[in-house]
Amino acid sequence: MAHFHIKKKKGRPYLYVREIARVDGKPKVISQIYLGSPEKVAAMAAGLTPVVGALKVEEFGSLWIANLIDQDFDLAQIVDDIVPAAPNEKGPSIGEYFLYCILNRMIQAVSKNKLSDWYARTAIQQIRPVDMQELTSQRYWEKWDRVDEAALKKISERFFKRLWEITSPDADCLLFDTTNYYTFMATHTESELAKRGKSKAGRHHLRQIGLGLLVARKSMLPLFYSVYPGNVHDSRLFEQLMDEMFGVVCGLNTTKERLTVVIDKGMNAEGNYAWIDEHARIHFVTTYSTYFAEELATVPLDRFAPVDIERNRRLLEQEKPEERLLSYRTSGEYWGKKRAVVVTYNPATARKKNHTLDSKLETIRLELLSMRSKVQNNEPHWRNGDAVRERYHRICERLHISSDLYTVEFITKPDGLGMSFRKNVYRVECSRETFGKNIIITDNIDWTTGEIIEASLDRWQVENQFRISKDDDLVGMQPIRHWTDSKIRCHLLTCVIAMTYLRMLEIRMQKGGLKRTAAEVMEEMRHLHSVLEITDGRRKPIRRLEDPTKSQVEVLSALGYRIDKGGVLQHLQA
Repeated sequence: MAHFHIKKKKGRPYLYVREIARVDGKPKVISQIYLGSPEKVAAMAAGLTPVVGALKVEEFGSLWIANLIDQDFDLAQIVDDIVPAAPNEKGPSIGEYFLYCILNRMIQAVSKNKLSDWYARTAIQQIRPVDMQELTSQRYWEKWDRVDEAALKKISERFFKRLWEITSPDADCLLFDTTNYYTFMATHTESELAKRGKSKAGRHHLRQIGLGLLVARKSMLPLFYSVYPGNVHDSRLFEQLMDEMFGVVCGLNTTKERLTVVIDKGMNAEGNYAWIDEHARIHFVTTYSTYFAEELATVPLDRFAPVDIERNRRLLEQEKPEERLLSYRTSGEYWGKKRAVVVTYNPATARKKNHTLDSKLETIRLELLSMRSKVQNNEPHWRNGDAVRERYHRICERLHISSDLYTVEFITKPDGLGMSFRKNVYRVECSRETFGKNIIITDNIDWTTGEIIEASLDRWQVENQFRISKDDDLVGMQPIRHWTDSKIRCHLLTCVIAMTYLRMLEIRMQKGGLKRTAAEVMEEMRHLHSVLEITDGRRKPIRRLEDPTKSQVEVLSALGYRIDKGGVLQHLQA
């Protein structure tokens, strides 16, 4: 509670407003604000010149919500049970170091160097008091150094077990995908995780770390994650994880006898589907490259028909029937067994790809005209046909387009090299026929076409989790600025838990009748402040919450709370 405090310096009194809270089990001054001189002290004591107005304004709403979500989990206790405090250890526990990092990443992700300064602008001392001098990057390094890979595995297992107990997720259909995060780690720095590979951010020259994430289709809640070296192919990772991943999920009480995993074509491998086929309980829905199934990809559109899915029903309501997703269903033998095959066609995607192709073809045409001119002028470095053709191939590679869409020929003439080119109309039209088409394969042959397509389309849910993880404010997973594998693993665990908490917030909003994204809620609630003030008619300072906006009232109500006229947060009566 806030109170006046008088300090004497060289016999002269000076007036302060102090706040005290228990930190690490002991009373500690968490805030001290200087008010005035000896004369002001005397005037205030006489009630002649009261101090009126706000003394301190701190961000409250978003941090309070983040802490509220954690109360169902008590992550700090989960961590501390697995990595207990060392003898004579003082300050925040290891679990609290994890938690304070997670709370920040749910709101405005900053580096460990800036964490203490960030918390100083918030009402953390009114929500979960901490000695902020302890929240330094050096202390994080020391604390996290005690958490090895085995302990992290136990922490994540216990956390997800607690998630299952709270939410009872419907886990009969799961979505699995992978991504990677780049780091500025130097080449000579030792690391088993940071490797160069195909960067999904396009930064192939940087070392990166991979993350595999398993998400429940209906709740969109993460159920399992894995950190892996950045140069491991998706299909290899999936093979390595299947036993552990499905072993965990099959142990859920809410898991039905039949479990389907939705993956993308990057996981396709003969051995992976052989493993799935051996487990009668586990099934799959995957995509297949049109490059390896040209016959399917070029099926005429007159054999396609609109499919009964939610997306198409919404387009009909919007009077846009021409934008509906079309489908063609057949069957075929893939990975040694007969599977159901669905080819879909998206008109909007086809238009976009046609426009992109036209633009790229024009770019190549102009480049070829320039190249031909240099060849005909017999310019240096343009007199060798193989070298010129190699330049053409590099242009196509840069534009991510096949080099067979133009035919380039060279002839040797008495006065030097000659060059000609022409568009390969047949190859161009073959490419256009595949635009907007997607091939889906499943062993759920009894599913309707709509069910197969809906399951495949829902892969956006795990992809959306990855987009959130790469948001500069929320979660902020990359660039990864930790330089040892153990700290990288700790960092990624905090980010995965932050993503899970944000999704839990969205679910609670929906249950409260409010459809808002976590990003929208956090941005709105960051502007709900806690104010330390002295007002007319009061002889002591008070702390209260600002009057909430209509939107903030809706968020608080959805969570079961309200702010009364005195600025006090109260739980709504059931």
